[in-house]
Amino acid sequence: MSPLPHRRWWRAFTEYGDGIVGDMCIHMLDMVRWMLDLGWPKRVSSAGGIYVQKAAKSNITDTQEATFEFPEFDVVWQHRTWGTSPDKDYPWSAIFYGEKGTLKASTMSYDFIPEGRGKPIHKDVVYEKEQFPEDVTEPEIELNAAPATRLHMKDWLAAVENRGRPVADIEQGHISTASCIMANLAMQLGRPLVYDPAKRQVVGDEEATRLLRRPYRGPWQHPADGLA
Repeated sequence: MSPLPHRRWWRAFTEYGDGIVGDMCIHMLDMVRWMLDLGWPKRVSSAGGIYVQKAAKSNITDTQEATFEFPEFDVVWQHRTWGTSPDKDYPWSAIFYGEKGTLKASTMSYDFIPEGRGKPIHKDVVYEKEQFPEDVTEPEIELNAAPATRLHMKDWLAAVENRGRPVADIEQGHISTASCIMANLAMQLGRPLVYDPAKRQVVGDEEATRLLRRPYRGPWQHPADGLA
């Protein structure tokens, strides 16, 4: 048995999770898709590996790049767990490059730098410690995320009451999650992948399709194993 503490360390092993792409990229990809109204990527490719932290017990990549090709444009994710960030104010963020300027957005702040003339815009996260003092005493709370969490809860309850869909709909979460899984599979297999969400298959790639389902350890069984 590994002496590593179970809490959160499971994310560092491919046997239990999907690495940094499935843990961190998914959040930013989901936000980018929501902001830009993007659906399924038409193709996903990825490359990376353990290039620096070779003595670590974890087996997830310390360096990886994933490209999600949407009909509108490509979205690129990059991570490395070593060295320093090229932008100390936005070590984990989404950067939008547009015709009218560049937008940097994280859970802590955002900055818009206009193209040409114009005044840059900066906004910091809005805390609600005065309205909700319990935030301050809540163990291990992410204060920057607390306001958004409350809004999501209220939005979800409103959707239940009105029989509608919440802003963070489960279908959208599924698309972002599946896209990240495809990125890791593309890296593992060393080739771009095209996913058919209707058939739940990787187009023209039986090996990749088989890898969509991980083997279960007994006595647990995959829900589909009991189907005829």
